[in-house]
Amino acid sequence: MNLLVVLGPTASGKTHLAVQAARQLGGEIISADSRQVYRGLDIGSGKDLDEYGEIPYHLIDVVDPGYEFSLFDFARSFCDAFGEIRSRGRLPILAGGTGLYLDAVLRGYDLVAVSRNLVLRAQLDALPLEGLQERLRGLRPEQHNTTDLVDRSRLIRAIEIAEGEQQPGTRPLPMPELTPAVFGLCWPRERLRQRITVRLRQRLEHGLVEEVAGLHAAGVSWQTLDYYGLEYRFVAEHLQGKLNRNDLFQKLNSAIHQFAKRQETWFRRMERQGIVIHWLDATGDPSTELLAAWRGGAG
Repeated sequence: MNLLVVLGPTASGKTHLAVQAARQLGGEIISADSRQVYRGLDIGSGKDLDEYGEIPYHLIDVVDPGYEFSLFDFARSFCDAFGEIRSRGRLPILAGGTGLYLDAVLRGYDLVAVSRNLVLRAQLDALPLEGLQERLRGLRPEQHNTTDLVDRSRLIRAIEIAEGEQQPGTRPLPMPELTPAVFGLCWPRERLRQRITVRLRQRLEHGLVEEVAGLHAAGVSWQTLDYYGLEYRFVAEHLQGKLNRNDLFQKLNSAIHQFAKRQETWFRRMERQGIVIHWLDATGDPSTELLAAWRGGAG
């Protein structure tokens, strides 16, 4: 086994478990989180950098807000980090909850670099959402990221990538040979809901609203903040006067609960497609359980 993977829904304790494993196994952590790549998105994305201590981490704070960090960018960065960590004789630990990132690595998506196509974007801008959805389905009957089908900007980018991949001469990114062991954190539904709510209150108390206000003041547009979803979307609406403080908490809390359910659905789908996930009881001693399984071959 040359890759340890720690996944789970939001607020499940992935970072803590990954850090514990890294200390015991001589590992370095590669983040699989689509928002932690951005500098300045700290509280809302849950970077919790203090928790890493002496453990090296990768794919956190690598680009500025506004950059379109694509799935290809992630896969290429993962390959680079994986190779670097292995060259030092250490264990790569992929940890996060962005299902698309995890799936791309574990199932070896064929990915090619696709640049912006301004002519195509201008054409797509004229189409209604339904027209864009139909066009993407025609290009990718088994679209692997359903978020792309409901968010207009993501939908346009997905079409751009799908059409770019069909151009002659394109070569997919070469992925390393992986022999992974995948572990997931499992909480009783009500306990996870409580953890999500408590964590949201803490983030609001520790400056989440101020973080988003600071990003906007530094030039990050409301549209870009909306694109980052969840905390950044709802706090941006609050700052624009669209939500009062109480509505901000209630609506955002509900949205995060729904997001956690979607993550769990994604993980179940990964299992149906052949990825073996060793589920750990998060209410017990998941670190000890993980280490025992890893040292036993995770079979």
